[in-house]
Amino acid sequence: MKPGSLLPGTVEESEAAITLDPKDWTDVRALGHTMLDDMFDYLENIRQRPAWRPIPRQVRESFRGPLPVEPTDIASVYHDFTELILPYSTGNVHPGFLGWVHGGGTVAGMLAEMLAGGLNANLGGRDHIPIEVERQITEWMRHIFGFPEGASGLFVTGTSVANFIALLVARDTARRGDSLLNADLQDRSLVVYASRATHSCIQKAMAMSGLGAGALRLIEMDSMHRIRAAELKTAIAADRKAGLKPFLIVGNAGTVDIGAIDPLDELSDIASHEGLWFHVDGAFGAMAMLAPNLAPLLKGIERADSIAFDFHKWAQVPYDAGFVLVRNAKQHFDAFATPAAYLRRETRGAAAGAQWPCDFGPDLSRGFRALKTWFTLKTYGTAQLGAVISRTCELAQHARRRIEENAALELAAPVQLNIVCFRFRGSDIHSDLLNAGIVADIQESGIAVPSTTVLDGRLAIRAAIVNHRTQTSDIDSLISAVLKFGEQETRGNAISRSG
Repeated sequence: MKPGSLLPGTVEESEAAITLDPKDWTDVRALGHTMLDDMFDYLENIRQRPAWRPIPRQVRESFRGPLPVEPTDIASVYHDFTELILPYSTGNVHPGFLGWVHGGGTVAGMLAEMLAGGLNANLGGRDHIPIEVERQITEWMRHIFGFPEGASGLFVTGTSVANFIALLVARDTARRGDSLLNADLQDRSLVVYASRATHSCIQKAMAMSGLGAGALRLIEMDSMHRIRAAELKTAIAADRKAGLKPFLIVGNAGTVDIGAIDPLDELSDIASHEGLWFHVDGAFGAMAMLAPNLAPLLKGIERADSIAFDFHKWAQVPYDAGFVLVRNAKQHFDAFATPAAYLRRETRGAAAGAQWPCDFGPDLSRGFRALKTWFTLKTYGTAQLGAVISRTCELAQHARRRIEENAALELAAPVQLNIVCFRFRGSDIHSDLLNAGIVADIQESGIAVPSTTVLDGRLAIRAAIVNHRTQTSDIDSLISAVLKFGEQETRGNAISRSG
């Protein structure tokens, strides 16, 4: 009988034909062990691989094929993975990946992902232990950030969504209980405040919430790229005088460009005095709470009404694992809970439970992100994770010293946490193109993966040191590569101009 036939000879044959389980568990078990060994080898020997590789045209075109209709042996599919996908991944597991704030992942997290895939649990609701694991993480985070008992938390894809959820809760609270379903999207009286260094996802959240990006006031920064509190107060007063309704202040715990931390305690004072919601975007910087030497920099975060952050950055959990923590669980619940007959809650059985995770966010279907986070926290402990975080900041200071010691390089911003922005000194107006070329050269060489940003109108090389595998030698390799390719680019530009 042909696999997948709709007209089998018997019911038993039909059942055997349509299942997606392996016909030979022995073969697939052996292949699974091979896959696992291959990934162990990949991680163990990651330093022998390029930090990043350009994708050849023929590899890219191989993903333009037709929809697969007939089955393919899984061993053949895995071969395609090893040849076409594995060599050309993002590269953030490599210690030389320094361009964006990406965690390096861990073996424990990888294994937990495999286990979560096997369980295939839907954490939208119902009564099962995976939800208790997520609740355990919420309790741990409540403890770390000093939130009161009964605070709520939710796993999401990342801080962009976590910020959006916090904005919606703050908005609905400001409207004195208007739910998400009853919100008046034409209301333009509500106003939000954040610094100019705030991540662009806040502007997206404003648009998606119906408030509009025009309701976002971007306040100027000081020399350390922190929000100017005095200007914030002035802006709030001006909006009140104009008949508008300030309702939310967003503080940064680690800005995306340079890792600056706003004066969170002062922002909390202002929010309390003005009766505003205080939210902290701590995409990566909130995890500095795990490092005793860095935690004091976040003083005031414990007074926030909500915090958004990612476990997949400084905490090294595999992608994706974002989280939102809300001080008042009732306000959080009221913003998202919606009745539905097919989601009826029972007092016993699989549908037991008064509040489900889907009551606190937009997703009904949710993966078991909590498991890899639970594995990571239990396997390594907060002390070891905090030591890794501290080490990345020490490496950033090493990079700063190397830059300051070399006349061909210049810092573009203060080094406050783990992000270093600098430039190869250009002698003419083409210095931005020069530095952009240096970054591309380094990436294509496979030595390292820095990125770029624009500070004070000038392009800068940006190194974000997040990966637990990164060492002093990796920083030195980056600096050497910048000098090498900077000299090559300078000579090339000089020859082209003279020609």
